[in-house]
Amino acid sequence: MERLIWLFQFLLYFMQYHQVSCSSSISSFSTCTHHLCPHDQRFALLQFKHMFTINNSSDASLWCGDLASPKILSWNESCTDCCSWEGVTCDGLTGHVIGLDLSCSQLYGSIHPNSSLFQLSHLHHLNLAFNHFNYSHIPSAFGHFANLTHLNLSDSSFSGSIPSEICHLSRLVSLDLSYGRQLRLELHNFRMMLKNLTQLQELVLTAVNISSVVPMSLTNMSSLTYLDLRLTGLHGKLPDSIFHLSNLQILSLGDNYDLTGNLPKVNWSSSSSLQQLYLGSSSFSGELPDSIGYLKSLTSLDLSDCKFFGSIRDSLGNLTQITAIYLWANSLNGQIPFTLSNLNQLIRLDLSENNLDGKIPNFSGLHNLQTLHLHNNSLNGTLPSWLLNHSSLTDLELGSNRLTGQIPEFQHKSKLMNIDLSHNELHGPIPQSISNLVNLTQLVFSSNNLSGVVELQRFSNLKNLDYLDLSYNSLSVSAINNINITLPKLRFFYMASCKIKKFPDFFKALENVEQLDISNSEIHGNIPKWVGIIGKASLQYLNLSHNFLTGIKQLPWKNLVTLDLGFNLIQGPLPVPPPSVSCFLFSQNKLTGEIPSSICNVSSLYILDLSHNDLSGAIPQCLGYFSNVLFVLDLQFNAFQGNIPMIFRKGNQLQSLNLNGNQFEGPVPQSLANCRQLQALDLGNNKINDTFPYWLGTLPNLQVLILRSNNFHGPIDTSKPKLSFPELRIVDLSHNKFTGHLPGRYFEFFKAMTNKTMPNKRYLSVGSYGSYYKDSVKVTMKGFDIYLTRILPVFTAIDLSSNKFSGDIPNVIRRLNSLIVLNLSHNSLTGLIPSSLGDLTELESLDLSSNQLIGKIPNHLLSLTFLEVFNLSWNHLDGPIPRGKQFDTFGNDSYVGNLGLCGFPLSKKCEDNQAQVQPGVLLQHEDDSNFLSGLTWEVVVMGYAYGMALGLVIGFLMFLIGKPKLFVRIVEGKKHKKVKMLRQGGRRN
Repeated sequence: MERLIWLFQFLLYFMQYHQVSCSSSISSFSTCTHHLCPHDQRFALLQFKHMFTINNSSDASLWCGDLASPKILSWNESCTDCCSWEGVTCDGLTGHVIGLDLSCSQLYGSIHPNSSLFQLSHLHHLNLAFNHFNYSHIPSAFGHFANLTHLNLSDSSFSGSIPSEICHLSRLVSLDLSYGRQLRLELHNFRMMLKNLTQLQELVLTAVNISSVVPMSLTNMSSLTYLDLRLTGLHGKLPDSIFHLSNLQILSLGDNYDLTGNLPKVNWSSSSSLQQLYLGSSSFSGELPDSIGYLKSLTSLDLSDCKFFGSIRDSLGNLTQITAIYLWANSLNGQIPFTLSNLNQLIRLDLSENNLDGKIPNFSGLHNLQTLHLHNNSLNGTLPSWLLNHSSLTDLELGSNRLTGQIPEFQHKSKLMNIDLSHNELHGPIPQSISNLVNLTQLVFSSNNLSGVVELQRFSNLKNLDYLDLSYNSLSVSAINNINITLPKLRFFYMASCKIKKFPDFFKALENVEQLDISNSEIHGNIPKWVGIIGKASLQYLNLSHNFLTGIKQLPWKNLVTLDLGFNLIQGPLPVPPPSVSCFLFSQNKLTGEIPSSICNVSSLYILDLSHNDLSGAIPQCLGYFSNVLFVLDLQFNAFQGNIPMIFRKGNQLQSLNLNGNQFEGPVPQSLANCRQLQALDLGNNKINDTFPYWLGTLPNLQVLILRSNNFHGPIDTSKPKLSFPELRIVDLSHNKFTGHLPGRYFEFFKAMTNKTMPNKRYLSVGSYGSYYKDSVKVTMKGFDIYLTRILPVFTAIDLSSNKFSGDIPNVIRRLNSLIVLNLSHNSLTGLIPSSLGDLTELESLDLSSNQLIGKIPNHLLSLTFLEVFNLSWNHLDGPIPRGKQFDTFGNDSYVGNLGLCGFPLSKKCEDNQAQVQPGVLLQHEDDSNFLSGLTWEVVVMGYAYGMALGLVIGFLMFLIGKPKLFVRIVEGKKHKKVKMLRQGGRRN
């Protein structure tokens, strides 16, 4: 909203500078009696009119609103004086057309190079903004208007390069080509423009593709009063001298994310004429200088979403003309200066998403203040009563701070429309006076310590209420039944983790609700039949998960998109959702029977999660057909049997397939090779009988492959071409019957395991209505199966344990330098432990137990400083155990069953000729050709987390015994920028 307000401020300013002088002109309000318009110019205008159709539905017309009008329809051919036509201005003496304003005229068509428009050679002002010129190129003939002083082609759907002939318009005072999203301005032409157009006062190129550094010649444009180069792709360092242009009133360079620079530390310009400064969403950095306080004419300051740090300067209190300050999403710290209370003209103050602390200053004297955003900081103390009783405040966002105490009562005449106090430490009851806030549209009290009984009918007076969130408190709900309440505008209603017990009649008032979340609210029993009244035609998101629901007979909503009934006690067959449903979450219930074939009618499914139920039978073949829409299919831990559906068509969108913990038999269907978007495949814990599906290596996005605990057998064939598995990060082939040598060629091509760059931390959050899906995995820890659902960032792991692999460990494994978990245990591997294992410096879990390894433990393994789990037990190793670093933390269990080993921590001491090497002393001539042997993974919990197109992220979780160094390293050194929550289209947490 603030960005739109900023845009309209610019628009108003711009309109002030584009008024055509009428002192010597005859405007369109003249009558036909003057007959001043030359015949050739009248004819040219009529020809120009006939080149276009009228389109009143274009985006440009929508921007114009009530100003949109097809002006050329008033051009009457029977009226010979074109000076009387709407949008046409003539010279009062000669009658020549000197002004043409067809902005917002709903024109649709192309301007051709030979257009009659270019016959109007006397034009001074030309405004064609907010039309649709069909992505035609700007003709070079525009450069022939030798007398032109004002040219406006803003938002008119031109494309291609801006012609160099524009540089010939040496009399131009104002040039606006903004929002030409498909326009390009070549750097050479940009420089020529700045060189030749020396009289320019206004240059507006917003959203034109420039993609260059800022030309130094821009600093010579001393006549500029208005410069707008937002969203142009400018990069590099901005020359400091631009801030010293003495006549500049509006400077707007924001939304150029790679544009860097610092604010001047001394007086900006001799006249301090700057009125509006917008550098938001750029890479400007440094501390805020005191010099900002010299800009006494400043009315709007936007430095949001940059890289500024340090404190907010007291000198901002000198900007007595300012109406808007936006400093959100920086790294500012310290307290909010009290001097801001001097800004009597201030209307909007946004300091959110910083590191500010201390108490909220008393701004009660700012009688014009309407918007106060301080969320996502570390502000403390209690809520000042003046905040809730301010005479003009309408928008108050204080969420995600450390505010304590109770919420004061509200003044009866409060104008507040939006209140967000979420994610604080507030306690006590919800104020009774909330029912007096008749202007309220959004109320967010979620994630506090509020308590007491909430009488829902208290909100019945709030007829404008659109968004209500009381989730995650200690509230209980009381509702008087059989009452007549209507809340016609309430669309978003969230009461997760409130004690509701049963569906109150109050919900019948939610006729137009779009999103309803009453999850984890202790609701018992069957879902009543009347719930279909709730948002019957409007409901799109419904979350009833984590309750004690036992049954549901119908799902009556016609437009439902997301339905979450997970973690309940619902029994019986699977109810089929409405055809509109895209995200269907029904995990952790007591469903029985087969998946009905009627689910094939729900052809819009992109997430289907039926995991952890008692469903059985075969999977309907149609789920294979759905893969052109389906992103996620999770059927893990049921009792499905038979073969996996063999049909996955080409061009499908499937990204996650989890069939773990069922009774599937037969081979892996080769049609999975058609799943080019597949990123996670989990077929573990079934009865699949097949050889290694080498053809999966052609999938370009596969990151997780789980085949553990099946009947896979035979050697892993590495002779096939194109087997690179380019993105694979996690592979688990454990507990099968694979034989032969370890697949060294695959190790060589696991490119994703050779990159130490940590992938982005992502979580799966799918759907425009805030639906979510959390992947889960059953893992083994210390011999126990543990079911985990938490999601952590991506990590790399290889588990080939409990097979029949033999021979040496290929030395190429040393290339996997981002590997975190390696498990080769319980095989028949032979040879020495290669010292090259010490190159795997990210390794945290290494299990080589229960093999037939011989020789000494390489001292180079002391390089594994992140190692938490280490197991070499039950091999044939001998010699001294290395000392120092991580090795001093491992106990006897790491070495048991190796009779030839000696030294700490074993009780067996080494002989003199076997003295242990002390820390820092490494053998210099170890055999680098040694091969890695067995790796058990008994103390590692393995999972996955990976990125997805369209924002899909599905992950397996890893826990490590001991200190969770993986987690620490992911978190440390990374700044997680707090992102402003958007309420429409997503669940607020």
